[in-house]
Amino acid sequence: MDLKTELKKRTDFFNIELTNYIKNGEPKILYDAARHLPMAGGKRLRPAISMVSCEAVLGDIKNVIPLAISLELIHNFTLVHDDIMDKSNIRRNIPTVHKKYGEPTAIIAGDLLFAKSFEVIHNFMGDPDVFKRLNYKIVEGIREVCEGQQLDMEFEKRNSVTEEEYLEMIKKKTSALFMLAAEGGSIAGGGTDDEDIGLRNYGRYLGLAFQIRDDYLDMSSDEATLGKDIGNDIRNGKKTLIAVHSINNASGQDKNLIDSIFGNLTASKQDIKKVYNLFQEIGSVEYAKNLAYTYCDKAKKSIEILKDSEAKRILNELAEYSIRREK
Repeated sequence: MDLKTELKKRTDFFNIELTNYIKNGEPKILYDAARHLPMAGGKRLRPAISMVSCEAVLGDIKNVIPLAISLELIHNFTLVHDDIMDKSNIRRNIPTVHKKYGEPTAIIAGDLLFAKSFEVIHNFMGDPDVFKRLNYKIVEGIREVCEGQQLDMEFEKRNSVTEEEYLEMIKKKTSALFMLAAEGGSIAGGGTDDEDIGLRNYGRYLGLAFQIRDDYLDMSSDEATLGKDIGNDIRNGKKTLIAVHSINNASGQDKNLIDSIFGNLTASKQDIKKVYNLFQEIGSVEYAKNLAYTYCDKAKKSIEILKDSEAKRILNELAEYSIRREK
């Protein structure tokens, strides 16, 4: 089985549905801004997880499409606002929404995507009780993302953060939508309670592994590969797992170097490299990598309850992909 091929089958189908749903509207500039990121591509990971999870419980994939679109719109709404807060210039190898359309329009465009994420779920044609469950899960997921984002920003202003605090933050900020995708796919597909729980846990651990890998890529990749600004986590003083581990273990000159560069918005690429090299020397990069592997294993273990199928194999491959991806 080739994961890339299997995902492409589903994302090609999903992209048609998404394009049909996100139409131009008035005021034109607002809808252009709202469509800017969703139409620029992206991994479509959250929709794919919801679709494959639905298949894994023998559900009809058409039933999960409204949720899949809702997930992608929510994800893009968070990216639009996140880029404003992080002062990012590039996303998916194109200018961020606020760079192209200005901050006020970008904020409203994000709000529009947020509103439309609830609008599209009303296209769900299944049992009304299932609709109510999915709608509540969406509310729950968005609430957790907002809580996680606020914690992320607060952590930037603190000198130190514990590993437990960091993990709780990314469970909310990142894992919440992965959990919604996996559990929501099971709910839409008519999964059992045990399957719902297993896939929810799968999404939790997958999201944790995915975010830890994302933190690593932000400082070790390059702009052309990743499609966004590199090193901003260090410039913004983001308390990633790698940074948390280093700050809590550094001393002497190492600590002075981190204090002088970490959180410095004007840090050069050479400064970023110095900090990254120090993170490696302290062992923080390897520590984060090993923890991501642990979460990958937990994700796979969580879905042992599922019957063997092509969909289950794809979910297991996705867990591996989360810790090996290069962008």
